[in-house]
Amino acid sequence: MKICPLFFATKKSHQFSIEGVRTVTRSTQFSIDGVRTVTRSTVDQFKAKYGGRFMVTMLPGDGIGPEMMGHVKEIFRLGGVPVDFEEVHLDSTVQNVDNVEEAIISIRRNGVAIKGNIETRSNNPLFRSRNVILRLELDLFVNLLHCKSQPGIKTRHNNIDIILIRQNTEGEYSCLEHESVSGVVESLKIITREKSEEIARFAFDYAVRNNRKKVTAVHKANIMKLADGLFLNTCAEIAQEYPQIEFDNMIIDNCSMQLVSNPHQFDVLLLPNLYGNILNNIACGLVGGPGIISGQNFGNEYAVFETGSRNTGKGIAGKNIANPVAMLNASVDLLQYLGLYKHAKIIGDAIYQTVNVDKIHTPDLGGTAKTTDVVQNVLQIVQDKTRMYPRFKHDALLGNRGDGAAQANQSGHAPVLLRPNCATLSRNGKHIDENATLIGLRRHFRGPTEGF
Repeated sequence: MKICPLFFATKKSHQFSIEGVRTVTRSTQFSIDGVRTVTRSTVDQFKAKYGGRFMVTMLPGDGIGPEMMGHVKEIFRLGGVPVDFEEVHLDSTVQNVDNVEEAIISIRRNGVAIKGNIETRSNNPLFRSRNVILRLELDLFVNLLHCKSQPGIKTRHNNIDIILIRQNTEGEYSCLEHESVSGVVESLKIITREKSEEIARFAFDYAVRNNRKKVTAVHKANIMKLADGLFLNTCAEIAQEYPQIEFDNMIIDNCSMQLVSNPHQFDVLLLPNLYGNILNNIACGLVGGPGIISGQNFGNEYAVFETGSRNTGKGIAGKNIANPVAMLNASVDLLQYLGLYKHAKIIGDAIYQTVNVDKIHTPDLGGTAKTTDVVQNVLQIVQDKTRMYPRFKHDALLGNRGDGAAQANQSGHAPVLLRPNCATLSRNGKHIDENATLIGLRRHFRGPTEGF
């Protein structure tokens, strides 16, 4: 008998806030650019924060993942974001899970991660999906997508605004299957009341706090009467505790058709694991494809941010045509979760302007722009908004703008640079240099009555 190794999280669920992220003191929600809603709970102390900087685990993954992570790091660097990354590269070509354990330890230490999708390369029953292992071992029981139409992207349907909440740790992804006799395979679908109640409460609490009106549970209880029946009945029981939220249910095959033909009827979709995977991808396709929407994964202690469709993009890796927006949006979700609202707002607005105002679109959206074109536009907007001392079209306040290096040398002080392309002031109020160091700035203004 061939047995698929069990990698099922057995840790019992702890009491958690209605946002279901960690043990918290209060919960808050945020809207970025009016397009996406980010769920975050305010915690007393993050697990890895040193000198005001956050340590975040980064899992580049396969396909386009590494290059997307490179863009995230560059935007964070030039945007002055107080986040450092601990990179762990997962090798999806080998069966042993040593580096997976390293990644799990890192996430448990830091409490939060951003990841690219990791390819499951083999159908060997001994080869375990790295993505599933991470979700099970960290008990990331919630996968949340906010699929909302982007005004700058032409799609069949407009004004879509759907929340998809997927149970992330059981169902068909329990990794319990075996070959009873040659040619006969049994795959076990695990549905528990505990996990069904947990995800249902999360969905209804989310609906209440985000002014959502309806929750729709998706199932196949007409065929899987015990498994999906348990999920549906549990959701219906929890719904009775929220009379202000309308509750209905829909069979998965009908829901798939309704989602592409009349998506506006849906508000919050409450989904078991496999159905959630399918409908997440359909919903991403409705608003622009896999390159737009980010995904959030929450447990009681940890959070992992990634692209919504979990696509590796292996076929376009290294071609400079991949759409970086989904991963950049995931990085904004990460910043909101960490409480870095100002940085999240700046980068989120830059992404929104690039996609919907400047309309710099990669080929997947019908455009001709390269990956680097999108990233450079975002970078430029971020840099413009994060200059400590903004440029002025007229030099009335700055004085005459001459040769910065010459002025700095004449003053006898070191050049001053706050950020690349950042205008600064000299003692007499005139422009010094656009490339100087913070140390030089401190030296330049060390007089007792001088400064800003």
